[in-house]
Amino acid sequence: MNRDVSDNKQFKRRDFLKIGAGAAAGAGLLPLLKYLPAEAAAGRDTLVVVIGNGPNSMDIHRKGTNRPSYQVAVNIYDRLVTYGRKKLPDGNVMYDYRKIEPELAESWSFAPDGMSVTFKIRKDARFHDGKPVTAHDVKWSFDRAVSLGGFPAVQMKAGSLIKPEQFVALDKYTFKINFIRKSKLTLPDLGVPVPLIINSVAAKAKATKSDPWATEYLHKNPQGGGAFKLGRWKPGQQTVYIRNDEWKSGPLPGVKRVIVREVASASTRRALLLRGDADVSLDLPPKDTKELTSNKKLKIAGVPIENCIHAVGLNLNFKPFADVRVRQAMAYAMPYEKIFKAAAYERGLPLWGAKSADPAGTLWPQPFPYDTDTDKAKGLLKEAGYAKGFKVTLSFNLGLAYWTEPTALLIQEGLGKVGIEAKLDKIPGSGWRTKALVEKKLPMHLKNFGGWLNYPEYYFFWAYQPKRLFNSMNYDNPKLNKLVDETLHMPVGSPGYADNVKAFIKIAFEDVPLIPLWQPYLDVAMQKDVAGYEYWFHRQLDVRPFKKLPKKA
Repeated sequence: MNRDVSDNKQFKRRDFLKIGAGAAAGAGLLPLLKYLPAEAAAGRDTLVVVIGNGPNSMDIHRKGTNRPSYQVAVNIYDRLVTYGRKKLPDGNVMYDYRKIEPELAESWSFAPDGMSVTFKIRKDARFHDGKPVTAHDVKWSFDRAVSLGGFPAVQMKAGSLIKPEQFVALDKYTFKINFIRKSKLTLPDLGVPVPLIINSVAAKAKATKSDPWATEYLHKNPQGGGAFKLGRWKPGQQTVYIRNDEWKSGPLPGVKRVIVREVASASTRRALLLRGDADVSLDLPPKDTKELTSNKKLKIAGVPIENCIHAVGLNLNFKPFADVRVRQAMAYAMPYEKIFKAAAYERGLPLWGAKSADPAGTLWPQPFPYDTDTDKAKGLLKEAGYAKGFKVTLSFNLGLAYWTEPTALLIQEGLGKVGIEAKLDKIPGSGWRTKALVEKKLPMHLKNFGGWLNYPEYYFFWAYQPKRLFNSMNYDNPKLNKLVDETLHMPVGSPGYADNVKAFIKIAFEDVPLIPLWQPYLDVAMQKDVAGYEYWFHRQLDVRPFKKLPKKA
């Protein structure tokens, strides 16, 4: 349905229920309409957000926690530090990873030898239950992050935070971290969602011998001291945040309540926004963004997602892809231009067609030296012994169908031209993380990964090194591994840094286990009277700076 509801004053509720076509969309909308307008009627102090997928846990340290759960970590919990902000030329605001600013820590100082840092904790900070925040809570929280295993522990490891012995509560309000090495990533890593500060007294009261870190309790009962408290959480439906008026770690949020509603249908989210029943829609599909940009009743914030790529992953455990010539042939068989127009609606930065096989400096991501060339693809396949092609399964995340499905169809068509028969495999969003990232058994798959810390070596640490969560390709190159390990903690601009970065990017060019397609935008639409949106690397809404401006008469 292409009807522009914003321009039709006669648009009826019964018409609204039809948007998105199909019983599933209508059924998903009914509970929303049942109580969303009533809750939103609280007025200028309530912000209503619609998203396609919500948090599956209140605990970011829990295994299997999804990306939308990062919003919980950001809004309900504090960290020791945060990042500064910067204004972009188009007026949008984003984080500035070059500036580390206080949050729960009032100040910090490094030891003369540079091998430790000591933080002074705010004495006026309180958890939501009123208990003072202490260095002992910080110590317990950091111990937990490095001890539970999985993604949180590896994220801490990226900042050289690997064992509880590194963390020391010197007194009630003084916390020290002893370094295992000097690293440019350590302090920035304290500002990502993972090293949040938990009320250790409340958590330990619910811990058991079999669950010493209270994972079952914190899964549903966050114990933070951040700018918002949890008002209500109904998994699959909504999360409600209530402002913590006693918050001292930053400016008090501009709204008292935030309702984050899960609406699977992108067309329904769009309709809610156009009707004015939603204030903000996060992560709009490119098609909707392109069409809504000209709507004068809304404003769109679109920022390229730093350190992020939409790509094709080639699993080296699948026999044909063990041969680098086959992987290069796949890269030449991709119909890049068609994909960029049909799936991205040209909202992004192209990552193909570089004129040189040598990297263009240390920028990441950057275009790879491949373009659509069926003759080259056929020639490489013939060299590798696959002149007649082969059969392969191409898997994609159905939860991101707005870009994965058209991309998969066009790749299937492109591969057919070089004799490769691709069978499409649609995996529900709820099972994607397990199938693609944990089990790592998908031969060929569409993937997206964006590194939180904006360094090339950080991306490669997560996506190219063996046994990392986001290396779904089972790729392992000893030379690349050594270069990334050497570079991960080196200061930018130090001797050898640029040479190392260009060297491991060149290996990625040649080995191509990952075929980049484009660098996507994060597009957020909002009402004209909504202000305060900031783009963050974790791609979730930090609702603390949001506010509603007075409506113009």
